[in-house]
Amino acid sequence: MRNQSFFRFAALLILVAVTALSFTTQPGWRKLGSRQVNYSLDHDVIDVSIRDGRFQQLQFVVTWGSLNMHKCTVFFENGGSQDIGLRHNFNRRSASRIIDLKGNQRFIEKISFWYDSKNASRSKAVLTVFGK
Repeated sequence: MRNQSFFRFAALLILVAVTALSFTTQPGWRKLGSRQVNYSLDHDVIDVSIRDGRFQQLQFVVTWGSLNMHKCTVFFENGGSQDIGLRHNFNRRSASRIIDLKGNQRFIEKISFWYDSKNASRSKAVLTVFGK
């Protein structure tokens, strides 16, 4: 039983790595950050540590579990922000549409999102944000 859990965990870890690599190997896409979410209504923030790039587009990728996104706000280094209309139910291994940021190329400070996860899957979902 213990070995079976280990192999499931290893398989999920490989799946996350392959999903992340599929985006990072596409020209111009960079991983901005990720967060493992809880099973309840919650709010999390991804601090973007990349300070050497301006971004025009975002894409959200969910792996491991399901996630109901309610609201998302992107905060820029110049003090501005943009609310993203991303009210979407993600299942595991799904991605959002490509989202254009207003103002063309922007430095991103952080991404704040509100979600719930009704424990529809055994694993907690991992939300990863990519920018281009």
